[in-house]
Amino acid sequence: QVQLVESGGGLVQAGGSLRLSCAASGRTFSSYAMGWFRQGPGKEREFIAGITWNGGNTYYADSVKGRFTISRDNAKNAVYLQMNSLKPEDTAVYYCAVKTRAGDYYRVTYYNYWGQGTQVTVSS
Repeated sequence: QVQLVESGGGLVQAGGSLRLSCAASGRTFSSYAMGWFRQGPGKEREFIAGITWNGGNTYYADSVKGRFTISRDNAKNAVYLQMNSLKPEDTAVYYCAVKTRAGDYYRVTYYNYWGQGTQVTVSS
């Protein structure tokens, strides 16, 4: 079992930056690939970024490529999402999740153990 707690969300102006953190409990954290998702008002949860168990490979949605960076520190049981050049359309609740099924990183159903989410609001 892995428990996840996201933090770092808030209100920021367009063009600004935020760094989200996801703290994980559980000894097997470093064995899993991880992902960040978001869910905007009235929208489905969507994949944002993923990272392999050792941080060797990262994956991004086209909408955030070049602006967001996912990273992890297995020694600290943490995953991060650096978000730069934020836009109003980035406004959403952001979630981290443990990828428990092999295959595509963008599939919500391939993830288990979700955090409670952290709100990111970007004003224009």
